[in-house]
Amino acid sequence: MIPRPLYLQKMLSLRGKRVTKIITGVRRSGKSTLFRLFQERLLADGVPSERIISLNMEDPAHRKLSDWEKLYDHICSHLSPDETNYVFIDEVQNVADFQRAADGLFIKDNVDLYLTGSNSRIQSGEWATMLAGRYVKIHILPLSFKEYISAVGCDNLPQKFQRYLEYGSFPQCLEFSAADDVKNYLEAIYDTILVRDVAEGNGIRDISRLERIIKYMADNIGKETSANNIAETMTQNGVKINVRTVEKYLKALCGGYAFYRADRYDIKGKKLLKTLNKYYIVDTGLRYALLGERQIDTGRMLENIVYLELLRRNRKVYVGKLDASYREKDYNGNIRQKYVSREIDFVVEGNNGTEYYQASQSVLDAKTLERELSSLRAVSDHYPKYLLTMDALPANNYDGIKQIYVLDWLLG
Repeated sequence: MIPRPLYLQKMLSLRGKRVTKIITGVRRSGKSTLFRLFQERLLADGVPSERIISLNMEDPAHRKLSDWEKLYDHICSHLSPDETNYVFIDEVQNVADFQRAADGLFIKDNVDLYLTGSNSRIQSGEWATMLAGRYVKIHILPLSFKEYISAVGCDNLPQKFQRYLEYGSFPQCLEFSAADDVKNYLEAIYDTILVRDVAEGNGIRDISRLERIIKYMADNIGKETSANNIAETMTQNGVKINVRTVEKYLKALCGGYAFYRADRYDIKGKKLLKTLNKYYIVDTGLRYALLGERQIDTGRMLENIVYLELLRRNRKVYVGKLDASYREKDYNGNIRQKYVSREIDFVVEGNNGTEYYQASQSVLDAKTLERELSSLRAVSDHYPKYLLTMDALPANNYDGIKQIYVLDWLLG
């Protein structure tokens, strides 16, 4: 099993706490493996195996437990009295009214409860109401580059990063060496997410239109996007669809963890903007499987990887917008006020305050370097500013803006 130290540490920090721990994330991202890693740690700490109850609700062997009452009774019959029992229920959304079983187990003093789920059903209003203030979510993503390298070795890093960029980071992809096998596996994951977690989970019957939106989104990662734009583009291409339907589909795609929405943030006004957000795909390999090699677009794939890494580091990530003004002379020597709107790839909020990030494939060209730096220089505060690139150069500093080789940053 590939170590997942970041997520394992989060689980260990919550061990024994009086909250239900819910592990969420896209299918095949490693939630079941994380359970096994945590269970191994419990055994190593001396917890007897009979006090670890683990059920995967996708296993046909447990099909008779698909009703919440039967599941609850089954678990209660295996609890050790007067001792802490660690209960793990994998893919809990497959149990009808699963929240009732979870609530019943939560109120037992001798149960430490852990759940996983792959889609938006575990975020439903009923669930949130029933366990309000009594659960914590740990959101898991496919492998970080650091986790990926821990499995494949650290030799020839640039070549391995290119493979990571193109084929993505679902753990099981590491078992395949041929590109066709990786693509076939990714297509199978895509089909599962599309049908089970997005379409069926949200009552979407028109799979064809949903797929068109997915491919549009995959082709436009990192670009400002709105439901209006998508509806207009699809209608122009002969697929009539209204804005409300597009909004429903986008919500379903984010609820199924296929895409993540980054809201735009007005840096000067210190407020969120309501339009033209950006979307990033959960795994760059899925984009490759959907669009093929001709649509690699390394720069935007890099931006996608940086965005996901910032999420892994438990940050709130926004797309920055900054309207700046400056004065310049015209041909007659008159001073005119000029206005320019700049974009910062990511404005990040976390425990250490605010940070700003630009991600660029290369800034070896002087004009490209100046363009990337100018956006960061336009920010007048003194929070840390970073320029991440694929240029394999030592770290540099431009008046407080730190240029870092992105592989060093990912592995740091």
